[in-house]
Amino acid sequence: MHSRGASGAPVCATMGLKAALPKYEIYFYNTVLCLAMFWAASWIFEVSSSSTNRKTFKTSVRPGFYYFGRKMDTADFEWMMWFSTFREHILFALSGHVLFAKICSMLAPQYRSLVYLVYGLLAVWTSMGWTYVTLILSHCILLYSISLVKIRWLCFVTGLCTLAMFRCEPFVSWQGGFVEGDFELRHVLFYGGCGFTIMRCMSFALENCERKDGNYNILELLKYNFYLPFFYFGPIMTFDKFYVQANKSDLTRKEWELWNISLQALIHLGVIIVVGVLFHFMYILTIPTDMKLLKHLSDWALVGLAYFNLVYDWVKAAIMFGVINTVSRLDHLDPPKPPKCITLLYVFAETHFDRGINEWLCKYVYDHLGGKHQNVVEELVATLCTFGVTILWLGPCEVVLVWAFFNCFGLNFELWTAMFFSMEPFASFETAMSEATSRRIRAVFNTFNFWCIVLYNILSLNSLDFAKLVAKRLLLKGFPITTIIVMFVTYCLIQMIKERERRQALIDDPDPLPPAPPPNATASPTGAAAPTATATAPAAAAAAAAQPVVDPSKEKAE
Repeated sequence: MHSRGASGAPVCATMGLKAALPKYEIYFYNTVLCLAMFWAASWIFEVSSSSTNRKTFKTSVRPGFYYFGRKMDTADFEWMMWFSTFREHILFALSGHVLFAKICSMLAPQYRSLVYLVYGLLAVWTSMGWTYVTLILSHCILLYSISLVKIRWLCFVTGLCTLAMFRCEPFVSWQGGFVEGDFELRHVLFYGGCGFTIMRCMSFALENCERKDGNYNILELLKYNFYLPFFYFGPIMTFDKFYVQANKSDLTRKEWELWNISLQALIHLGVIIVVGVLFHFMYILTIPTDMKLLKHLSDWALVGLAYFNLVYDWVKAAIMFGVINTVSRLDHLDPPKPPKCITLLYVFAETHFDRGINEWLCKYVYDHLGGKHQNVVEELVATLCTFGVTILWLGPCEVVLVWAFFNCFGLNFELWTAMFFSMEPFASFETAMSEATSRRIRAVFNTFNFWCIVLYNILSLNSLDFAKLVAKRLLLKGFPITTIIVMFVTYCLIQMIKERERRQALIDDPDPLPPAPPPNATASPTGAAAPTATATAPAAAAAAAAQPVVDPSKEKAE
């Protein structure tokens, strides 16, 4: 949950943000980090090259680009679906959306949201059949009817019950019968379309409860839900934002906006190619499925494998959402940003892999129940309810339950730790030490926090056995040599993250300039002191006026 850190609560990551370290120290951390990354990657490359012919690799390691002469890791169905197997179908559907949306925005911009609805309905009808469209419309009508009562808890309970119908039998099989045909993407599109529909309808219903005068039209709900780029795969944009942006009459763009959109599209294309190339040399997705092989790997290979799996999952989310967001930005929308990279995370308060879902949960659950996020009991209730909804969204199972428990504990433990160390005598100790020393001490604690985040999240990405093996090697079997070395490298990574945050903080919130020195009024024997002082006064006033006005109520990052 990102909201607590942004709301001014005592999160460790927001303290001492502008504390600087000597340049040679930063260079040293950067060098150690780069060497460690290359060293871990070399181990994974060696294992990938020597294990190509293993039986467990035959199903997921298949022939790739012919000019490389190497096989490719195809274990991730979602990535292969997007950028290999069904890329022509996805490109065709999104290109048609862009074409019709552009024509409408040129000829009749006031009807562009209606064109989004018609095109989205036709695309869903073509791909999944009219019975599936009927199922989606029934859920929309149900939640719209409940929203007219304007009882918030009733809308929430109805939405959660509807979502639970897709997680348990016999409701899943019954609703699955509404899909026509039998094709490979049927399962993915069914759950994606239905799941995101329920979340969007809940957002609409909750926003309708907040509206004071009247109700939103059901047509606005259908426009919101059947917007094709977001329909099957997300991300989720809350209804209040979509309603304002989709009905905006002024379609003028900022300077260089189209150039930036084109540049982002080219960057996404470049990253897709780079990931495809790396899959020929590093089988980071297939290796964790072979427990016999994992037990014989070196500590460096195992730790690097866990880290690179999380980095890859972020890259996948950033690219998939990035492609969709590029289309939506062409439609003059401002979609949720890509998730924050695991390489830039060391607190649970900012950990998420889907910023759209994160913003939805923060707006309707976490912030609504947690208040200012400074009370232990309120925070515990807010996090428990938030992860309860998340479990229902992901589908209850052992791995999801364990993942939710540890992440919920980590989020609350951060608050408890921050409140504990803000008390005396710890607050006085930190005030007495220099900012650089405080930053180093905080980085030590953040190092352990970082690996908690890594271990907790590879549960959901890989398996419970893989997470256990990594934790055992890192903390028990590899102690003390592997533990100390890995923690030191992680400490270097944390310092590099803090340095990046420091520079960004100086850009976002620059320190005020020092006051101008008093003018030198040197008396002359001819009595010219008074005119000099008089002439200098306007200049001093102008200099003072040029200083930025600092709002005393504004909290500094420190």
